[in-house]
Amino acid sequence: MNSIPDTIDFAPLQLRRLAPSDLELICAHRETMFLEAGGDAGQLQVMTEHFRPWLIPRLADGRYFGFIVHDDDQPAAAIGLMSIEWPPHPSHPTQDLRGYVLNVFVEPAYRRRGLASRLMQVAEAQFSQRGISFAVLHATQVGRPVYEALGWGGTSEMAKRINLSD
Repeated sequence: MNSIPDTIDFAPLQLRRLAPSDLELICAHRETMFLEAGGDAGQLQVMTEHFRPWLIPRLADGRYFGFIVHDDDQPAAAIGLMSIEWPPHPSHPTQDLRGYVLNVFVEPAYRRRGLASRLMQVAEAQFSQRGISFAVLHATQVGRPVYEALGWGGTSEMAKRINLSD
């Protein structure tokens, strides 16, 4: 089930599924991604402290899945994926799930080689195999051109931080 497409070539690098043992790598990639996008290092450390225990059960049971590209034992890039419950919507009127792409990260030494684009192709194939016809992601300024070149477009989503009451 959910085979890795063999039509997407990563040679000479290798592609494999994420495993629970990749926890720290995923956390490091996520924190670095947000730091490179202009995030505050202290705030991102707090985020990671809360992300790690959130991720552990999801990696274990497959709610968070994805892929890592590696060069022997050296990680080169990774992508996280989720199937999230969402009510039927004009973009997917008969489905109650959306794909969600997160934590796309390419190690600096491996950038500008098309790894993010190929990982996105693998993501789309995975969603298709799972019967998911619509997916979303949040793009950094650096990532936006990569996603747009693959046919991803902006939506009307808005966001607001809500103050918590005491």
